[in-house]
Amino acid sequence: MLHSIKPKRLAAALCVVAGALLLSACLILPGKFAATLDLRKDGHFTYTYKGDIVVLGLTRLAEMAMAQKAKPEFTPSTCYKKDEVTERDCTAAEVAAQKKDWAAEQAAKAEKDAKDHEMIVKVLGGVDPNDPKSAAEIAARLSGQAGFKRVTYLGNGRYDVDYAISGLLTYDYAFPTIERMPQVIPFIVLNRRNNGEVRIDSPLMQQAAMSMPGGNAAQVFAQYYGGIGGKPAGEMKDFPTVDGHFTLITDGVVLSNNTEHGAKTVPGGKQLDWDINFFTAISPMALVGLTQ
Repeated sequence: MLHSIKPKRLAAALCVVAGALLLSACLILPGKFAATLDLRKDGHFTYTYKGDIVVLGLTRLAEMAMAQKAKPEFTPSTCYKKDEVTERDCTAAEVAAQKKDWAAEQAAKAEKDAKDHEMIVKVLGGVDPNDPKSAAEIAARLSGQAGFKRVTYLGNGRYDVDYAISGLLTYDYAFPTIERMPQVIPFIVLNRRNNGEVRIDSPLMQQAAMSMPGGNAAQVFAQYYGGIGGKPAGEMKDFPTVDGHFTLITDGVVLSNNTEHGAKTVPGGKQLDWDINFFTAISPMALVGLTQ
C-alpha cells in the first residue's frame, strides 16, 4: 500500500513529480483561498479571489528537484573471472574504459540537466528559479495586471493575493493569467456560448486529477507530509496545499452543476458552493443560462 512508503523515498518521488509538473507547465497552484463568482443574467460578472497562489518553481519541493548535486566521483566497478562469480582485480585498461564510459554518462546527464533548467526558465516566462530576485519579479508582474489589489510574497513559492475584477461576459474569461507565462493552467475558466449559456470549469483540477491518482503534487504532499491522522511528519510539512472554497451566485438559470448539495436560493438568485481540497473527487462545473 502507498501508506507504507517511507518519508525519504516519498520525498525523492515528489521531487520527480515536481520536476515533471514544472516541465509539463502545471506550475501555478491554488493554496488556501476563498473565491466567488457573481454572474448576472445580462452577462455582467464579478470574480474575486483572496488567498494563496503557489508558484511551484519557487517552492522548496522544486528546489529539491532542481538542486545541484555534489560532484560525483568515479568508482571502478567490480571485475570478475571467467566464471562471472569470482571477483578479481581490474586491469588498468578495464579501469580506463570504465572511467571513459562514466565520464560520457556524466556529460550526458549534465547536458540534460542544463536543457531541463532552460526549459523551466522558459515556462516561467524568463524567470530563473535559482535567482533570488525571481519571487519579486513574479510579484511585480502580478501587481501590474488588472484586478490584483494586493500581491505579497510569503516565501516557499507562496503569494498572498487579493483579486477582484468585473466586466461584461461577451468573451471567455480565465484566472489566473500571468504576463509572459502562457503555459499557466487556469484555476477557473468561463466559456460563453453563442446560445447564451456559460460553462464554468476548473482546467487545473481536471489536469491534476488526470495526471495523478491523488491529484497534484501539493495534494499528495498534503496527505503524507501534512500528517496522516493529524500528526505532522517530515521537515517540509509547511508545503502549500490546496484548501479553498468557491461560491457561484447567479440570477441566471442553473442548467447543470456538480455541487454536493445543489443550488440554494439566496437574495441574489441561486448559490452553488464547492469545497476544494485533497478530498475533492471532481473539479467544479456549472452551466448557467443567461438572457440572450
